[in-house]
Amino acid sequence: MRFTLASQAIVGAVAVSALTVPRFIEKRITHIDLEQFGSFPTISPEQAHDEAEPVNSPLSDGPEFTGSNANSKLPAAGEEKATEAAAAGTCDRNNPGVRFEWRNYSETDRKAFVNGIKCLMDKPSGGGFQGAQSRYEDLVSVHQQLTPNIHQRAVFLPWHRYYVWVFESLMREECGFDRAFPWWDETIDSGKFAQSDLFTDAYFGPLPGKTSDGQGTCIDSGTFGGLTLHVGPGSGFTDHCLARAVDESLTGTVSASFVSDCNSRTSYDDMRGCQELGPHAYGHNGVGAVMAEVQASPGDPIFFMHHLFVDHSFRIWQNGDASRTTTINGCADASNPCTPITMDYVLTSNGLRPDTTIGAVMDTLGDFLCYRYDY
Repeated sequence: MRFTLASQAIVGAVAVSALTVPRFIEKRITHIDLEQFGSFPTISPEQAHDEAEPVNSPLSDGPEFTGSNANSKLPAAGEEKATEAAAAGTCDRNNPGVRFEWRNYSETDRKAFVNGIKCLMDKPSGGGFQGAQSRYEDLVSVHQQLTPNIHQRAVFLPWHRYYVWVFESLMREECGFDRAFPWWDETIDSGKFAQSDLFTDAYFGPLPGKTSDGQGTCIDSGTFGGLTLHVGPGSGFTDHCLARAVDESLTGTVSASFVSDCNSRTSYDDMRGCQELGPHAYGHNGVGAVMAEVQASPGDPIFFMHHLFVDHSFRIWQNGDASRTTTINGCADASNPCTPITMDYVLTSNGLRPDTTIGAVMDTLGDFLCYRYDY
């Protein structure tokens, strides 16, 4: 189903309208009410800054962060293939897979990446994932169903690290993707997400702004143009378009200083709460529409680029102290008093890929994952 000017409504009172465009353009623009999507809860950058702790030196990633004294070679993005060592259950910490920032990623790798995602969208669902009509929507369904257990609690960062691994595994094993994985340094594009070439027809399609009357725009061009989503909004299963509604006042909050203030926390759960309600939440809300909807936000494939950014922030926090890959604190549930989380806590994707534990994913240079970032 493609959303056109003939569409009258998507769900409930969600009206669909269009801008007037010159006849010679012959392009139809469809709008969608944003109320159905909601938004992620947030804290203010000021609160994060007021509660920041002293930091001895800026945190980063790179060849020097291997957990050993040796330096690892930085391969070219086009030469990096699927990590055979990780697949075999071993990892050479001096030569792990490297995730490259989008600007350091070749044009051919970029096209291969978005085509790999499109491949998952074109494959039928594996079955057993509620509402899903494609292999990609199996992923979306898993996130939707697990949302109450994976947000605003200690498992948030390890589970989403595992979830990106599930996504990567599907790309490699079912769609033949054999390049390095990218990540997106959103702090470089703070306040100007729409200007990133991620949001061009060659890749993820445009990032239109919220309209003056508070509506989002259905994406009708780019690799994912005309996409119909079947999982969501919320816990429902109502057909709707892939829509965006950027608010650059919110993307401007996704800054290096905000990330640093959150990463100044020495307690894992303090850092997690700051990142989850801070840069993570503002990135979702800034892109808007589908991305601002907590349960089914993976329906917009830019979700994974965003969570690669979030995982990068987590990884560089861990680089600040070796103990941060072997310990965790916080609540495993919403009970009062809560159950303390442990490294043995099981991470699941409801059968999409094998379960694992927090302990297996806390060290990205461990045998389960075997990767680092280029900086």
